[in-house]
Amino acid sequence: MLSEVLIVARKGRQPHIECHGGLAARRTERDTVHLVSAAATPLGGDTLSIRIVVEAGARLVVRSAAATMALPGTTSRESRSTWDLQVAGDLDLDPQPTIVAGDSRHVTSTRLTVCGGGTARLRERAQIGRSFERQGFWSAALHADVDDLPLLRHRVKLGTGAVADDALGAPRACVSELRYPAPAFEARGTLLELAAGGCLATWQGDRL
Repeated sequence: MLSEVLIVARKGRQPHIECHGGLAARRTERDTVHLVSAAATPLGGDTLSIRIVVEAGARLVVRSAAATMALPGTTSRESRSTWDLQVAGDLDLDPQPTIVAGDSRHVTSTRLTVCGGGTARLRERAQIGRSFERQGFWSAALHADVDDLPLLRHRVKLGTGAVADDALGAPRACVSELRYPAPAFEARGTLLELAAGGCLATWQGDRL
């Protein structure tokens, strides 16, 4: 199943929302939108496609009503999420964690474009397995540009088959947060100031 969400924030207006498939979005405050599951998704073979546009002078806060549970499907174990973020205003994106259940595989790809003095905060959290589950796999890639210039290329893999999955260390949880143009902020883990502005915080461990 393909689920698609489009959110457009414009100055002085409530966010415009379009939804198709198993993922919906609801305005919960004037500048806040929550993502809500309308069906059991993502299962293996499913794709979640979210496009967010924040126009100049607008502010948008995006949250989710619950964690995203990735489950294996009948014909495939792999599901996907894609995020296309175009920001000329102020975006704060912080959904609940993605839980990769059983032996499922979930792959996330995020493309962020900031222009015209826009600001962005993006936080992504993932957990391999529910209680006593450790065999899932999660991968996330972030491609961020500012005014057509590269800001960040970042990729993380967790779980069975990941590079860091060995006898000495096998992290099963991750928190990654990008802020632009802030040069620093309070966060656990490793904080990296970026050459083109902004900073990235990453943390890995066993449980969120």
